[in-house]
Amino acid sequence: MHNRAARDWREGTRSGTGALSSKDQVCRKIIDYGILGLIVFSPLPAASVYEWSILVIQLAVLLMLGAYILMTEKPKNNEFLTNSLKWPKVLFIGFFIFLVVQVFPLPKFLVKIFSPGSYAFQERFLPDFANLKLIGFSLIPAHTLREGLEILSYFLLGFIIIKTVKEWRQIVRIYYVLIGMGVFQALYGLFELYNKNPRILFFEKMYHLDSVTGTFVNRNHFSGYMEMVIPLAIGLAIARIDLHSLMEMRWRDRLLRLSEKGLSTSLLVSLGVIVMAVAVIFSKSRSGLFLLVFSFILFFGLTVVFFRKTEQQKKGIRNFIAAVFIVIVFISLYVGIDATIERFALDKLLREGRPTYWKNTVGIFADYPLLGTGLGTFPSLYPDREAEDTLIRLYHSHNDYLEYLSELGIAGMFLLLGGILFLLIKSFLVWIERRRSEVKGLGLGGIVAIICILIHSLTDFNLHIPANMLLFTVVLSLTTVVVFYKHKMSK
Repeated sequence: MHNRAARDWREGTRSGTGALSSKDQVCRKIIDYGILGLIVFSPLPAASVYEWSILVIQLAVLLMLGAYILMTEKPKNNEFLTNSLKWPKVLFIGFFIFLVVQVFPLPKFLVKIFSPGSYAFQERFLPDFANLKLIGFSLIPAHTLREGLEILSYFLLGFIIIKTVKEWRQIVRIYYVLIGMGVFQALYGLFELYNKNPRILFFEKMYHLDSVTGTFVNRNHFSGYMEMVIPLAIGLAIARIDLHSLMEMRWRDRLLRLSEKGLSTSLLVSLGVIVMAVAVIFSKSRSGLFLLVFSFILFFGLTVVFFRKTEQQKKGIRNFIAAVFIVIVFISLYVGIDATIERFALDKLLREGRPTYWKNTVGIFADYPLLGTGLGTFPSLYPDREAEDTLIRLYHSHNDYLEYLSELGIAGMFLLLGGILFLLIKSFLVWIERRRSEVKGLGLGGIVAIICILIHSLTDFNLHIPANMLLFTVVLSLTTVVVFYKHKMSK
């Protein structure tokens, strides 16, 4: 059995599309290495929060898009995937049309009808408002344009992945690079935790000195990054290893299996899961710890309900997940996680300002309910909602949904979130019907990763951090590719 599984895996990684012209080969390499390069680069310069690093991401995406346009023979999606992408395509195109409407100057009477709050704000603060004939819905059009171009680069990256990642070897290679970056972040973060002069690569570390943050400034954003990588690693291990046959073997046969390249690679991936999980625990991120446990619960539940395998096979997968989880708990208890658990204390939760941030953000939304204040305007508008004695300036509301809702209104939020949720739900429904073990394992990892980061976004602003937004884009688009992989050719 395990020989057949290994043969299927190798055949999948060798699948190709035939001979390509020299120009197309160069374009394919630009795209393939561009995707991998962005995965490696984006978290390193403090999660790419600087304008120059965002520009690097945008230029890299434009280069890959140019290479895709120049290809003579473009890779083709299977018909089922193409049909399934129709509604997300409509929603996402509608979203960017919406951003253009937010920025584009319109007759004042239209703004007054559809966004009275925006009209009143500009009437109060715009110089020479009475003589203006045209105004926009966005209160700060330059910020909306800048943020819109950044989000456009992520959507173009997702488009490129869905259109060009067709071979199984491409998929697996991206998974390995993602997991490799996760393990690097964990090991580097643990190293700096015990360094007398901690750094974030080229920068001095100034915040969260008692926590693992990798190359991120904020421990919650570090844990958000890891929440997406850890499920991918677990999914890859499940996809690669024939667990149930190992359980049925004698100890001598098990040792022989352990020497095989495929199984040893899976064990290394499992070790990577343990290292990353321990790093999340020592990040002291409450959401990170909660979602780490939640991700294992999701793996247990989804494998039990939706894996079309024998009970012995399901038992093998559950035993593998349980063993990894127990090792993580044992190591954490041995090293000590008292400080992390202490952060769950009720008095600490009550002293934090998140409920106030959320209340004030809802107030902004209430004033601009339909079309919002304009993408990217929250940092400039929020201080007016704060108490006068507030010393810390807030740049994000610690809730991605509320912040986007205040900036985009109901209309923009429906288009943005609707497209994302459609892709996730459609991928999940297709994943349920798949039988191929590799697709089942990798698809499950991606689905759990997306669910975890969407939950974490209720209490933080991970999707406003370039490295995490880029990773979210890669995981969502790659999961879509995986679950639809050769859908008509094999279940």
